[in-house]
Formats: sequence, C-alpha cells, structure tokens
Amino acid sequence: MDISEILEKVDHTLLAQTATWDEIRSLCDDGIKYRTASVCIPACFVRQARAYVGDRLAICTVIGFPNGYSTTAVKVFETADAVKNGADEIDMVINIGWVKDRRWDELLGEIRAVKAACGERILKVIIETCLLTEDEKVKLCQIVSASGADYIKTSTGFAGGGATREDVALFAANVAPHVKIKAAGGIGSLEDAEAFIRLGASRLGTSRIVKLVKNTAADKSTC
Repeated sequence: MDISEILEKVDHTLLAQTATWDEIRSLCDDGIKYRTASVCIPACFVRQARAYVGDRLAICTVIGFPNGYSTTAVKVFETADAVKNGADEIDMVINIGWVKDRRWDELLGEIRAVKAACGERILKVIIETCLLTEDEKVKLCQIVSASGADYIKTSTGFAGGGATREDVALFAANVAPHVKIKAAGGIGSLEDAEAFIRLGASRLGTSRIVKLVKNTAADKSTC
C-alpha cells in the first residue's frame, strides 16, 4: 500500500494534557505537509488552529474526553462550541457506565443529540473497546448504526488499551454499511496501519505514523 494512501486516512493526533500551542502548530504543519485527513487536537486549540490553517486542513476535536461521563447537555454544549470555533469533525466518548447498565435508549439519544449539534460535520463515536465485552461491542455497533453518526471508533488511547485487529473486524461485521470505522490507540507502525485499513478502517487515530514517515525521509537524506 502506498504511503500516501495511509496518510490520507490518518487523523494526526496530539491530545496530551501537556500539549502547547507550539506543538499543536507543528502538528498542523505536518498535517498540511503530509496531507493527513485531519489533525485531532484539544478543544481549547480549535479556534487558534482554524485561524492558522485556514481551509488547508480539517480540524478534529474530542468531546466528553477521555472518560465519557459528562452529561449529555455538557457534550452538546462542547460540540456546539467546537463547531462555532471551526471544528470540522467531532470525536465523542460515550458513557461507558450506561453501557454497563444497559441504558441503550439513553446512549442512542445522546449520540443523536451530539450529531444534531454537529450539523453537517462528521461525528465519530468512541466506544472504548478495551472496557467492553464482545456482546456490548456488538450492541454498540447497532446503536451507532441507528444514531446517524458517521463513524464508530475503537478507543481514546487513555483507558489502558487501543485498537486491535479483532475489534476492527468485529466492527466491520456488525455496523451498517453507511457507518465507517476509525481505529485509534497504539497504532505504532506502517504495518499496523495497513492491517487496520485492510480490515475495514477508513480512519486511523495516531501520533506515530507521520513521525515514522518523517524519520524515514530523514534517514534517506543522510544516505
């Protein structure tokens, strides 16, 4: 698979608590240079990043991150604020406690409410697979499919586990045809990236792929 095919599916990500504007600006520069699908950044930087990149790059941010247990009203407000500040894409975290309590209608209602606040922007729903049983994952594939969301996403990367090949394959087998898949968390190599794409992922949430490409280019320039 050509490297450009991988990069165009990457949400180039920096969500560390210590992230600074200089680091976010560098992330945006790399996103533009390597033509990534977007940069995924904390909400507090969205307005600044939008002003910096203009229309050269999509801006993604996270809602209810990383634990997902904000109220629905707070998630809707966060989403509306992010859109107002210039976000093109929203990655929301579901309420995992509601999954464990089997509060399926409330989960569906929350995703629909956030989608309404997104308008025409892309919504990705993070279900945090490492905390779920297989039956819960399948049920959430059904809920996300019914919600109007655009993507189902594996992980925040903050809960002790990330994307696995098994989970991406499970998503591919259980979501409706209109729902795309984002693998995120722990994607550390081009081989990983290619494997997830072949299994059905349309997006990859990672901070490492662009770094690998840059390091490879640097190595070649010194030869």
